[in-house]
Amino acid sequence: MIYLVEDNDVVRDSIASMLKEIANVKVAGVASTEAEATEWLLGHPDGWQMAVVDLFLLQGSGLGILTRCANRKPSQKVVVLTNYATPDIRRRALALGADAVFDKTNELDKFLGYCTASRISAI
Repeated sequence: MIYLVEDNDVVRDSIASMLKEIANVKVAGVASTEAEATEWLLGHPDGWQMAVVDLFLLQGSGLGILTRCANRKPSQKVVVLTNYATPDIRRRALALGADAVFDKTNELDKFLGYCTASRISAI
């Protein structure tokens, strides 16, 4: 199951629909702030297989979430999905523990392929 961290309702709903329809995975929950996301992720250590995290949130940032999830189980993935996937952001996110970084504007197919290949629990 995927936990989705995205502050834009329209984008969040669109990503959740794509994950369900194309990658055949379930979204376990959503958050729009760093605090809400880290509280849920750390409070439900067995409730997610992948966290999909945007970098710019209503409060806090996806980078903070990466830091807080550093001690997750080896089977759990944290993926950054952002409009700002510059080379510097990619390096920084990977250094903080992201398993992958994808650009929302031109790498959605790669992102969905990654989710499918990661064998996240089906619906």
